[in-house]
Amino acid sequence: MKVFIAYLYKHRFELFIATQFFILFGSLFFPDNFFQLILLPALFILNIASGILLVSKKKKTMWFLIILIAVAIIAFGNSLFMEVEKNEFILMRLSVYFIFYIIVTLHTIEQVWHEKKVDKTVIIGLMSGYISLGFLAFFMLLSIELVESNSFTGILLDGQNLDVRFDSLMYYAYITLLTIGYGDIIPVTPIAQKAVVLIGLIGQFYVIIITSVVVAKYINVSVIKNND
Repeated sequence: MKVFIAYLYKHRFELFIATQFFILFGSLFFPDNFFQLILLPALFILNIASGILLVSKKKKTMWFLIILIAVAIIAFGNSLFMEVEKNEFILMRLSVYFIFYIIVTLHTIEQVWHEKKVDKTVIIGLMSGYISLGFLAFFMLLSIELVESNSFTGILLDGQNLDVRFDSLMYYAYITLLTIGYGDIIPVTPIAQKAVVLIGLIGQFYVIIITSVVVAKYINVSVIKNND
């Protein structure tokens, strides 16, 4: 068992980013009803499990996350992993995901930052950290929209139900993080505008600081190898 867990930990970033990609893009490959009702809940469970694995070296943090998810499952049951609109305690569920993801994201960045040798695992960790920022941005934007209705407007949101707005705000979170900005969704309240600015800044800081440090480490290692 210890050998198996050690093997899983070695591939922790691969497992985490795989579940992230399937959560984001699984609907491209599977029928919508099948994906939403069957695959998506399973993917959330796997994503949470891989996130706990990612922080497993920090025992206190790992047990905190386990207890957090266990309490959330007791409180919400299977609906913790279902579509947002199917639970009346949406903000509480979002809070659970936000706490979980901010802890896992910070630990991912920390692990990538402190690695001296840049290899495939570190690169994947770097990628998963950036994707995690997008999830955090989404939880923030959706919470703002739920607390202060119509904080965002645009052709993708106007007149749509919560399920469609859910997908649109996920899209908008990543577009903002990437600082692309198509203008199809617009923040119209002060808190929404500040949140969008914060997301854009964090995305740029990640690329400029975290990614640059990893690239510098890779270059240094390559130079040392060539000199040897």
